[in-house]
Amino acid sequence: MKIRILVAEDQAMVRGALAALLETEADLNVVAQAQNGSEAMKLAVSEKPDILLADIEMPEMTGLEVAAEIQRRKLPVRVAILTTFARAGYLRRALDAGVSGYLLKDAPAATLANAIRRIHAGGRVIDPELAAEAWTEPDPLTDRERQVLRYAGEGASGSEIAERLNLSEGTVRNYLSEAISKLGASNRTEAARIARQKGWL
Repeated sequence: MKIRILVAEDQAMVRGALAALLETEADLNVVAQAQNGSEAMKLAVSEKPDILLADIEMPEMTGLEVAAEIQRRKLPVRVAILTTFARAGYLRRALDAGVSGYLLKDAPAATLANAIRRIHAGGRVIDPELAAEAWTEPDPLTDRERQVLRYAGEGASGSEIAERLNLSEGTVRNYLSEAISKLGASNRTEAARIARQKGWL
């Protein structure tokens, strides 16, 4: 019985290469590919893969948001994050979102295939150095502060952020000033940069 895999990655070349790589393994079968988070979520429901292999940074929904939604809906899909971000903050948020694996894109192909087998068998596979580092510095941001800061870091104005999140502009300003203050930043751009560096965005 082959392990059914859904690959979610917004870069077409990387997505295709990953799928081709996994298909060379006799016991692995890539059943679907998604180019953004919301497509990954739909395919997780319709294709019922065993494993979702997802990037973190994707349009519409991040890999972490997809993982959290899968957990919330209690779908029988185990999530492995495959990323270039070797940052403790990302790992901790991934674990909070219920992921079973956190793997780095520069790992050898054999490591990825073996990790998928271990995750499918009920194990959890985390880069060991990152795991040790993940608990050194707590993430001070709330989910709302993180959302607002992410949009601000992308250059959205207060009114645009308010519209996207169905909040008042005053509330958006409050979230931004809280985030700026918690991160010891002088403005929203610097706050977004610090949070991204730490892996909190």
